[in-house]
Amino acid sequence: MAILIDETTRIIVQGFTGKIGTFHAQDMINYGSNVVGGITPGKGGQKHLGLPVFNTVKEAVQQAGAEASIIFVPPAFAADSIMEAAEAGIKYCVAITDGIPTQDMMTVKSFLRRFPEDKRMILTGPNCAGTISPGRSMLGIMPGHIYMQGNVGIVGRSGTLGYEAAAQMKALGIGVSTSVGIGGDPINGSAHWVILEKFERDPETKVVVMIGEIGGPQEVDAGVFAKENMTKPVIAYIAGLTAPEGRRMGHAGAIISSASEGAAEKVAMLRDLGVTICPTPAAMGATVAEVLAKL
Repeated sequence: MAILIDETTRIIVQGFTGKIGTFHAQDMINYGSNVVGGITPGKGGQKHLGLPVFNTVKEAVQQAGAEASIIFVPPAFAADSIMEAAEAGIKYCVAITDGIPTQDMMTVKSFLRRFPEDKRMILTGPNCAGTISPGRSMLGIMPGHIYMQGNVGIVGRSGTLGYEAAAQMKALGIGVSTSVGIGGDPINGSAHWVILEKFERDPETKVVVMIGEIGGPQEVDAGVFAKENMTKPVIAYIAGLTAPEGRRMGHAGAIISSASEGAAEKVAMLRDLGVTICPTPAAMGATVAEVLAKL
């Protein structure tokens, strides 16, 4: 099995007929993802890329059996699109959109909490690369060819570093079970530990790579979760060892607001929690190989 998506997952694209939505929808289709249509209000009933266009997510759920969605909607309207997906019964939503206002994401998080936990939509992003289960399905914007199917899970805030980890592992003959981008914004849909929990339950995943960065407590929270709840080894790389304190670095969430949110502090705390630390981005593949060799 794969976590979150597999080859049977029925996917819709929100923002389907725009240039960005069209490009990445076609890329996902080419990869083999089970894309069943898309959403563009006012264009319902038309065809695009040979697939039906719906006015609402509810129509796509009812008529095409949509289970997962991906958001390519402009920032001003993206939060409404996420909430529409949740209300329509979508099980998993990936928000690719960058630049969604923080206040809007606070509204989204509050909205999702209204649903019972067993019926609550899982959200990753915004400002993320998406999710891929190599050889099965891609729900995102990543270069699918660099991922080889295997038994290492990846979860990270940085899409680019996730690509780097996958490419290094492939060069060493090591494959990926699922790679999940949770996004680099201060408020995202799912924290690291939420995805770690899913990897722990996945029989195909033997080791998990967690990619983090300065800013926020998520990585340390994930380390605590791993120590208390996981039987599988967790490897962490934390970007930003040379970042100056108090300055935004890259992602909107990458700003140190307390002593425990710097890269060096996170590394020390994670090491104390039993997490294997990858010292540099160039060593991600080699570190995974070393941990796998000990299993």
